[in-house]
Amino acid sequence: MEKRGLSISGTILRLVALLGLTFAAANARASDLEPWKQRQNAIIVDAYEMNSIDWEVMLKDKRIAGFIAKASDGLPESFSCTGDHGGDTVAHCKTMWRKYAVSRELYQTRRMIARSHGLLWGAYHLARPGNPVDQANHFLDYADPRDDEVMVLDIEGIDPEKYMSLEDAAIFAGHIKVRTGRYPILYTNHITAKHIAANRFRHRLLSRLPLWYARYKPDIRKVFPMGNWDSYALWQFSSSHNCGKRRCPYRVPGTLNDIDVNVAAMPASALKAVWAQGALLPEKAPVLTVVAAATRGTAPAASARAAVSFERPALLVSRATAASKSGSGVDMTVTGSIAVKAAEAHLPHQAERR
Repeated sequence: MEKRGLSISGTILRLVALLGLTFAAANARASDLEPWKQRQNAIIVDAYEMNSIDWEVMLKDKRIAGFIAKASDGLPESFSCTGDHGGDTVAHCKTMWRKYAVSRELYQTRRMIARSHGLLWGAYHLARPGNPVDQANHFLDYADPRDDEVMVLDIEGIDPEKYMSLEDAAIFAGHIKVRTGRYPILYTNHITAKHIAANRFRHRLLSRLPLWYARYKPDIRKVFPMGNWDSYALWQFSSSHNCGKRRCPYRVPGTLNDIDVNVAAMPASALKAVWAQGALLPEKAPVLTVVAAATRGTAPAASARAAVSFERPALLVSRATAASKSGSGVDMTVTGSIAVKAAEAHLPHQAERR
């Protein structure tokens, strides 16, 4: 009876474990397939200065748990409007400075409204080519982030002529950490995130920033996980790209179709606990592929290959070859080689060691 009881207990434990794994898998799938349709998941609105918002109407949507506003954009505007403005006229420079001053006042007003109504608050910097340290200082001066507010680095693409280079982005993030004690999270699209993930040992810092993922599709199960990102911190799923008069994944009351809408795969209470972020994600070990080949004589048909992947190599061998020969003038040469391909195992850039 005792053995039978143990057997039944073991069976029950296995069933419980199986149910737990099934439930976890279902939750994982649910977070990657239209999670905004699950009413317990928090909705976050993000906006730039030209987005029209009727706050009284918008706040009636109780699923909205947070608001992220555009703060700084590239390098700061010139105070004096003298010297080189990148081809700008002095008159346009003065216009942009007035616009900058007004947008900053709007930012502060929106923050006061959002926080007074219990919304989580955050700010993002739109990264441009130019000195990344100056841009980081510009962002902190503009946003004046509090300890409970998320900070975001917005990288729109990998063309360094149009956007901040990934190397400079790492310097930006490192400088934010030096000044605030926290890292920002990374906002970017699928193409850029995929590039960083595929080259994560070149971009060791960026690939470990929590990801705010912009992808306007209902299903991302075939693209996650990637690199160090097992999932997203936030998913921007709706904007003017896929929201119109007839169809829209999620309509925020009091706003137009051009407002950006995001989801967190968790309730507002859980989101509040992790909202400010600030830490790096764990770095995953490199996956090394070992390819072994052996050829007997010169006949191609006699060659063979095998491949195996492992995550924690005890010894890294770049390439090893060996040859043996038996007899004189007899084609019995057997050559073997082992090549270890570690495309990911690049040295990190100096800027990303900070």
